[in-house]
Amino acid sequence: MIDLKKFLNEDQDPKAVEKIVEKVKELLIINESLEYIAVQRKPTINLSPECIALTNKRVIFCRPKNLGFSMEFEDFLWKDVGDTHIKEGILGAEFSLKTISGYQVTLDYLPKAQARKLYQFSQGKEEEMNEFRRQRDLEEKRAAAGGVTVNNNTSSTQLPNSNLNLNDDPTVVLQKLKNLLDNGILSQDEFERKKTEILSRM
Repeated sequence: MIDLKKFLNEDQDPKAVEKIVEKVKELLIINESLEYIAVQRKPTINLSPECIALTNKRVIFCRPKNLGFSMEFEDFLWKDVGDTHIKEGILGAEFSLKTISGYQVTLDYLPKAQARKLYQFSQGKEEEMNEFRRQRDLEEKRAAAGGVTVNNNTSSTQLPNSNLNLNDDPTVVLQKLKNLLDNGILSQDEFERKKTEILSRM
């Protein structure tokens, strides 16, 4: 059961929120939770306002059709979101989302407080996804360089270079590790850890 009160903190239209919650909860997948809802407020009468629902996994644009009798959903996984913006005007704010592939979608006439909450939540997710993409790129670089097991007497650690061997001259191994660090394949922490391990054998 989803508590509607948590989505009414910025003066959202309760009827619109109730309708959106009922529709969106049917779309939620395993381990997905509804986090925030922003409801459009046009200066004219709008019986079926458009909404944006944020979950921990995606952004869902909800657009009522046929006088509110049907709903069109357009959703974007956070990992595919490249950037979000808000633009405030006299009659409200516009929230825009741009995917990493360049596709853009916007929703206007949002109350400013709700648009700011959307932006705040989105920025946190963008930082999280940027770190996710950075880690993924690092893993892809490592995989492209090839993996090898570097052994000592007590442990085995995967390093991304097919020519690394602890039996080599330690200065040669250190130089190879430095090259991996310079190319962004090893992190500074990984480099320092392996350097300490190699120097302890000298």
